[in-house]
Amino acid sequence: MVVVEENLKPDITDTALIFEGGGMRASYTAGALVTLLEAQLHFADVYGISAGSSHTVNYLSRDIWRARASFVEFMATPGTSGWGQFLRGRGFFHARYIYQEACMPGEKLPFDFEAFLNNEARAHIESWCYETGETAVFTKADMPTLYDLMTCVRASSTMPFFMPPVRIGGRTYYDGGIGDSWGLPLAQAQRDGYERFFIVRTQPRGYRKSPDKHPALTRALFPGRPKIAGRLLARWAHYNRILDEVDALEREGRAYVFYPERMDIKNTTTDQAALRASYEAGYAQAQRELAAWRAFLRLA
Repeated sequence: MVVVEENLKPDITDTALIFEGGGMRASYTAGALVTLLEAQLHFADVYGISAGSSHTVNYLSRDIWRARASFVEFMATPGTSGWGQFLRGRGFFHARYIYQEACMPGEKLPFDFEAFLNNEARAHIESWCYETGETAVFTKADMPTLYDLMTCVRASSTMPFFMPPVRIGGRTYYDGGIGDSWGLPLAQAQRDGYERFFIVRTQPRGYRKSPDKHPALTRALFPGRPKIAGRLLARWAHYNRILDEVDALEREGRAYVFYPERMDIKNTTTDQAALRASYEAGYAQAQRELAAWRAFLRLA
């Protein structure tokens, strides 16, 4: 673990930092996260969904090694992913191991919980509750222990069908990407009073989702749980509406958006060479944009 420096007090208080979800596409944006940490750009409020929730907690622990390893080297660990894990009921990504076991001291992906707690910045991680049909926003108040924290991250990251849901307080939670933010937690930052946003996307500029071509199959994947299928089938329109809003904020000068120049991997990619190349491309792009980041944040 590498904590960048001892001072854990944030100094960017007028702009919200937002990490989009996207599964293993976050290997690319891990390069942007590492650049933020290296440049000591410390935001007071950080918002994340799904893979973006992992970025959120890694950012708040200021751990450069873990920020990269979470989406590159760690995925080479036997038992982390694959259809064999899925057939055993653990999920295509073995979520319990990834989020709630490997994070412990002495394990493959240890998390610096003390640094996370000592950082005065606030975390906002979104998930979707099946029983209530409502979006849950987890903050540090919901994370008194490392296990609690990583359970929240797991809940936010539980891709429907690919991973088993998480139970918290007697309720069932799924990926925040089917919650009311639809994968990009802009609305929560706005509710918290922010008018300026630094947004880290996992899709290139101009990307928009298309309607599901096989709605009957989507419904069949969730027998007895039609609410999940309904959220998945409706997601494209809501997601695209949020992206239109992001475009408008960018035109107004109220958002800086980090868009991958290209995206060569999928959200389920586990090939090491592909993940490594994705990270390096994201890091190189972030380094090229760093001066523009500082200018937007009025730090230049």
